[in-house]
Amino acid sequence: MDPSRSLSSDANAGLVALITGGGTGIGAATAREFARSGARVAICGRRPEPLEAVRSELAHASVEVAAFPGTDVREPEQVSALLDGVLERFGRVDVLVNNAGGQFVAPAEQITPKGWRAVHRLNVDAVWDVTRSVAERSMIPNRSGLIVFVGFSPRRGMPFMIHSSAARAALENLAGGLALEWSRYAIRAVCVSCGAIDTEGFRAYGDAFVEEAERTVPLGRLGSAEEVGAVIAFLASPGGRYVTGTTVVVDGGADAWGFGTPPPRG
Repeated sequence: MDPSRSLSSDANAGLVALITGGGTGIGAATAREFARSGARVAICGRRPEPLEAVRSELAHASVEVAAFPGTDVREPEQVSALLDGVLERFGRVDVLVNNAGGQFVAPAEQITPKGWRAVHRLNVDAVWDVTRSVAERSMIPNRSGLIVFVGFSPRRGMPFMIHSSAARAALENLAGGLALEWSRYAIRAVCVSCGAIDTEGFRAYGDAFVEEAERTVPLGRLGSAEEVGAVIAFLASPGGRYVTGTTVVVDGGADAWGFGTPPPRG
């Protein structure tokens, strides 16, 4: 079954979804699913080409899709300018998908303080700045909203990526805390922790990395970005509106199994 057909064409009608890192991979797939299910969509990122490609692809949709290139979520002034543009265009933000992120593969002993800070600046600090800004300027005044954080699976730690897995674990805790504290504003917060998803970014880690993932995932395959996007869009729909303060794992069973391989030996 095509995961993009899991929601009706009006399941998210009337909502405005802002997706960071919306030009490629999970972000682009999530934008497609929100547009297909009736939401108006804003996508942002640093590079204009992939954003424009997604916007053009969705231009035929009966909903409005806007791209905001040149947005580095690590820079507060660019986040502020992004929200100025989104609110001017759409008037509100009902769903925020914190998809922008990044990391590099390295043994723990080779991760320098600078490298550690760079990963956490993008995956935690920038995410919090966008989240706080959207909540302050739209969700809290409107007394409604859904905030989605994108985490990692397996959730118990990942060798050669401890800097990023630690950062993504912080997002799970952030989702739980915000779901409690901002429930008084009817704002929900959920972390969607993704396993081995078949994206250009994932394949960039190399064939051996991909082959091991395919071998150790219980379902025996990589997930698709469309499957993640469908889950996120469902969480915004009426069917998902009692889900908050938790982590939804989209990983083919990887978190339940662990890595299924011996620990690294040097």
